[in-house]
Amino acid sequence: MERPSWAPKGVDMDRPSPARMYDYVLGGTHNFPVDRKLYDQVVPLMPDIVPQARASRAFMRRAVRFCAEAGMRQFLDLGSGIPTRGNVHEVAHQVTPEARVMYVDIDPTAVAHSREILAGNDRARVIQADLRQPESILTNPEVRSLLDFDQPMAVLMVNVLHFVFEDPSGIVATFRDAVASGSYLVVAHLSAENRPTEVAEGREVSRRMGHDAVPRTRAEVERLFAGFELVEPGVVWAHEWRPDLLQASADGLDRPFGLSCVGRKP
Repeated sequence: MERPSWAPKGVDMDRPSPARMYDYVLGGTHNFPVDRKLYDQVVPLMPDIVPQARASRAFMRRAVRFCAEAGMRQFLDLGSGIPTRGNVHEVAHQVTPEARVMYVDIDPTAVAHSREILAGNDRARVIQADLRQPESILTNPEVRSLLDFDQPMAVLMVNVLHFVFEDPSGIVATFRDAVASGSYLVVAHLSAENRPTEVAEGREVSRRMGHDAVPRTRAEVERLFAGFELVEPGVVWAHEWRPDLLQASADGLDRPFGLSCVGRKP
């Protein structure tokens, strides 16, 4: 296959990417045939994957708005993916134009497109880094030049921790300990509680194509918030977290598989 002009050099076009597949599910165009092939194999197992993904995205936007209205002027988005309309900086700037946003993703495609979108924006930047190596992010000069860790911030881990197999609680704790009191943590996470068979079959398909995700229970997601005070309503399905009339339709969400929660560091 010929490499698209937008695809960064060195990107493996034969291995699916969670960021590019999510982009495809949300109707984006920055994905490869291998990402669409994985979607085509998963969708018969989870035919409601599109409304599920949209519900998760809508949760992220509501959570960002909540954090901005609570006084957050800094956002650290870990596993930010490929930017689509309604990004963190766009939502935050609707509430507070002075908000600063640092995007972080491991996928070079996501990072390349983020850089294009953010060109000329002095309040939003992106770096390529691995969430599983938190110190490399926390000590990164670009991160430190944009964000003030002596002041509260919102840390987003939306649909990324289920790709972390080893010690996700330890990774979260490292970021928790690095941020100031009054900071927020925003998490969306895959769960199999409603549909264990479909999620297990979907994981098997994904493994055969080169990547995997680990679903976690409500109790396991809640444990990720050790040291945080949960914001009401706690750990719930994405469309249930502080719904609004514009973004929280429950159509097609009879059996959700995305848990969501926001917590505050006291």
